[in-house]
Amino acid sequence: MSPTSQRILHIAIPSIVSNITVPLLGLVDVTIVGHLGSASYIGAIAVGGMLFNMIYWIFGFLRMGTSGLTAQAYGAHDLPEVSRILLRSSGISLLLALALLILQYPIRIIAFHLIEASPEVRELASLYFHICIWGAPATLGLYGFTGWFIGMQNSRFPMYIAITQNVVNIAASLFFVFACDMKVAGVALGTLIAQYAGLFMAYLLWLRYYRPLRKYIEWKRVFTHEAMARFFQVNRDIFLRTLCLVTVTVFFTSTGAAYGDVTLAVNTLLMQLFTLFSYIMDGFAYAGEALTGKYIGARNRTELRLTVRHLFGWGIALALAFTLLYGIGGKGFLGLLTNEQTVIEASSAYFYWVLAIPLAGFSAFLLDGICIGATATGIMLKGMAAASAGFFLIYYGLNASLGNHALWLAFVSYLALRGMVQAWLIRLRKSN
Repeated sequence: MSPTSQRILHIAIPSIVSNITVPLLGLVDVTIVGHLGSASYIGAIAVGGMLFNMIYWIFGFLRMGTSGLTAQAYGAHDLPEVSRILLRSSGISLLLALALLILQYPIRIIAFHLIEASPEVRELASLYFHICIWGAPATLGLYGFTGWFIGMQNSRFPMYIAITQNVVNIAASLFFVFACDMKVAGVALGTLIAQYAGLFMAYLLWLRYYRPLRKYIEWKRVFTHEAMARFFQVNRDIFLRTLCLVTVTVFFTSTGAAYGDVTLAVNTLLMQLFTLFSYIMDGFAYAGEALTGKYIGARNRTELRLTVRHLFGWGIALALAFTLLYGIGGKGFLGLLTNEQTVIEASSAYFYWVLAIPLAGFSAFLLDGICIGATATGIMLKGMAAASAGFFLIYYGLNASLGNHALWLAFVSYLALRGMVQAWLIRLRKSN
């Protein structure tokens, strides 16, 4: 294996492990309350978990922006700036978390106004929400640490943090629910403790391995006008790009629900295959962030071109492998997720759309990572905006004749357009 591929895998594999462990936090919570004897407990965790996923998803720019900026400073051997980026990101994360804490009541009122739920589920979900919201400083702070570690070419530490969070969450939730009989409040408290355990682990790792960087800290240069302008420009583009992504995702789910319960179930199950593929490709996108930023910072165009070429080699290979895997065993995988034969039979009519996802979508993931590493976030935003517009044009143009097939065609086209538009904009930028 070439040294370039080794460097890619050194970052990608721990990132993939971290990605796969993320859903376990929610899965553990649902599993625990699933044994408490009431469906309302499961509903409360599901509603509360969905709400936090949406909130924290929007603030994902804190990780991505920090990663690209750190990687470039690292590649340029600018250790003072490396140190300042972490402080800058942590400070902004804390301010945003304080805003969430202050606005928690209006956020909860607006959210539960939009989400339909029984009075019992609403009451329990509110309890869960008002406990877990106090984890916002830890969660947003961890975004900064995670992005910084990846920018420093170190994806092992985020993996250690994710594993720590899951172990603490399982132990604490089991204790509070079954030993203290706290039910939903116990699950929320376990999640809260796990979030701060992850932040504490991140700080310990930084202290143990990056303590020498403290000597480069100059507080008066952390929040300079120029540095903050660049930080917010990068993160503004990522934030707006994420809003487009959330809009398409929410529309896909809500529109599927309008076609009936069976179609909604089919779309939900088939999307799990896309989610699995995305966990793998995100790992290689993280490698793209770290290595692209590093070589741009070091002004090493040769290694940058080699890295991009190898990333796309891995992307094509993985896309073909997943297409083959889903073609052979995808329907068997659906059988593991549900035993409802009506849903499994109905999925056959739409399954070929899933087979198109890997080849249509792999370049979007890789180019996102490359653009983040290059801090070319304007290209990301334009690509996402164009793809989102294409999604809605295709769906509304064909909905009357194709129904749910129009929704899937729009989604696959949206993935392909993201990659195509970004590639075109990057080529256009080079030619100028």
